[in-house]
Amino acid sequence: MKFLSYISQFMIPFLLLYVIGYGILVKRDIYSDFLEGAKEGLKTVRGLVPVLVGLMTAVGVLRASGFLDFLGKLLGKITTAAGIPPQIVPLGLVRLFSSSAATGLLLDIFKESGADSPVGLMAGIMLSATESVFYCMSVYFGSVGIQKTRYTLAGALLASTAGVIASVWIVTCLM
Repeated sequence: MKFLSYISQFMIPFLLLYVIGYGILVKRDIYSDFLEGAKEGLKTVRGLVPVLVGLMTAVGVLRASGFLDFLGKLLGKITTAAGIPPQIVPLGLVRLFSSSAATGLLLDIFKESGADSPVGLMAGIMLSATESVFYCMSVYFGSVGIQKTRYTLAGALLASTAGVIASVWIVTCLM
């Protein structure tokens, strides 16, 4: 294990020297290539910032307004029959939009119920087994200008649903 730790310290400097060395060997203007890549990266960031600000603002408004708690209680009546606690419902919905907001909700669940409680375990496993679908789609498809996503949304929502079901099933079987 120490050997891998030792080698990992040199990987990034090695890769940088390799790229620079290869560029010099094939007689490319490395600095111009670097600046061109940086300009492209800034263009991508400029295109993504409005989408990210909109997503973060929407999730913040939903959390602050109490709508997520209301929705959790409302849908919790239905999901409790399936073994899904009401505290998990807002977490599952927010997770579709924002990982950081979902992490905030997860910490709230840990404070209220405890990390080792069934609800805390379900929430932790669910966060690991699901993805922020709308965030990823807006960032990745938006950065390259893809407008027709075909079956991506349906597949991603199905996978997230499977993650929620798996987290409930795993904790139910363990407890």
